[in-house]
Amino acid sequence: MPPIVHCVRHAQGVHNLCTANHVIHDPLLTDLGNEQCRTLRDSFARHEHIDLITASPLRRTIYTALQSFEPVFQARPNLKVIALPDTQETSDVACDTGSEPDALRKEMEGKPVDLSWVYEGWNVKSGRFAPTNKAIKDRARAARRWLKGRPEKEIVLVTHGGFLHYFTEDWEDSSQFQGTGWTNTEYRTYVFSEEEDRDDLEGYALDGDNATLVETLESRQRRGKSGPMPSREQQKTLYKIGTQGWDDQGLQLSTAEREAAKVPEGQEIEGVRA
Repeated sequence: MPPIVHCVRHAQGVHNLCTANHVIHDPLLTDLGNEQCRTLRDSFARHEHIDLITASPLRRTIYTALQSFEPVFQARPNLKVIALPDTQETSDVACDTGSEPDALRKEMEGKPVDLSWVYEGWNVKSGRFAPTNKAIKDRARAARRWLKGRPEKEIVLVTHGGFLHYFTEDWEDSSQFQGTGWTNTEYRTYVFSEEEDRDDLEGYALDGDNATLVETLESRQRRGKSGPMPSREQQKTLYKIGTQGWDDQGLQLSTAEREAAKVPEGQEIEGVRA
């Protein structure tokens, strides 16, 4: 039986304080962020059931995992946070770009963090990690498939507010906050669908199982929602609305697109925003 997945957005980072801080490379948590981790640690009721913890390799997600799930590491001394490059944040701005592998290994030395999946180039925002909808959808699906195939029964993934919409494919309220519908350290619980979807939210055919996630009713009720999450057909519409909503917020995926969008009245020169 595929595992249960608890998805968590990282605690408040320095970049969350203001847009100007988005130029900070791979920022750390704020004091409030550390407090949010302690609150999640004390309120999360499933520590004893968790047998795998994964996280984006950015520092704010790793530290959120280490602090929020401290009881799991205490109970399981050999357990480590597995850092998964496919779950990094979506854009190519500095705050969403990870550290060099050697620097990350030096910083995490002595901590229960497994960086074996973090390789040279994981923090270069091109190819697999390009700030495009297709690339992000592809790596989100790869992460879902990897987790679905794991032998563990209950898994935690600590990642980012924007990426979580691609990973869960739940676009409801995706523009409620800046670039996300998730609050810092919010967690939601998912199971894998019994159906094998063979297309993505844009209708493109896939080379295999989409590994679709479904939020549990208990999880939705925990955050004030009634009834099941929107259907896959409804999500296809919400996806279009959500990505357009981010554009309207000035949160295009690439730095170049964000700069182009600042042009008064959207002036274009020979088809290119100048």
